[in-house]
Amino acid sequence: MSSSPCPALVLLPGLDGTGLMFEPFVRVLDGMETRVVRYPVALSSYPDCVAFARAQLPVDRPFLLLGESFSGPVAIALAAERPAGLVGLVLCSTFARNPRPALAWTARILRALPPRRLPLLLLRWLILGRWASSPLTALVWTMLPMVPIATLKARLLAVMAVDHTPLLDPIQVPILALCASQDRLVPRLATDWIRAHRPDLDIVTLQGPHWFLQTRPEACAQAIQAFIERNQTPGGAPSV
Repeated sequence: MSSSPCPALVLLPGLDGTGLMFEPFVRVLDGMETRVVRYPVALSSYPDCVAFARAQLPVDRPFLLLGESFSGPVAIALAAERPAGLVGLVLCSTFARNPRPALAWTARILRALPPRRLPLLLLRWLILGRWASSPLTALVWTMLPMVPIATLKARLLAVMAVDHTPLLDPIQVPILALCASQDRLVPRLATDWIRAHRPDLDIVTLQGPHWFLQTRPEACAQAIQAFIERNQTPGGAPSV
């Protein structure tokens, strides 16, 4: 990875697609340019999200892709295309295929159910756990009305059907998997699956819940900076 200029960080959001939940993480990034991709609510399929994100990649400087949760497959698909300037891929609390394949059969039930929001207490338990705070809860309350429930349901169905495992092999840049120790949505088996197909996968596990970019932003930023430094040659030239 090149140290001059410093690579930008392109952030691909979770299931909500708003990018709003990146705010705590972006605030702690020191000297790193960020670009937050925000999916329109009309987009729910992975091909559509990939096409939308592709059009927002930098063309004038090196960059890293970070795919959080829902957007892991988007980031993998883009990295497999080997876009000019891409120097690294960060997969955060995410997966290459349905992270809970044993539950794939529930997709037909989910399709039949009317869209409903999860109770806030259950949502907090799933994504924040004991790291929930008043500011983060308020941010969730701000984000939720921005996304139609039907969009969330359609994106969840997309997660249950996706399998981008074949796209892991063409990726030619270093890959970092950031994993949360108490992720109640994406099990560690999802990362193990990626590692089985990419033995060079760099894995960092941090204490935290599924939303640990939000609850442990400083630790995540440090892990990404260390990843950049690990993959930088002594002369500052790209190592891939």
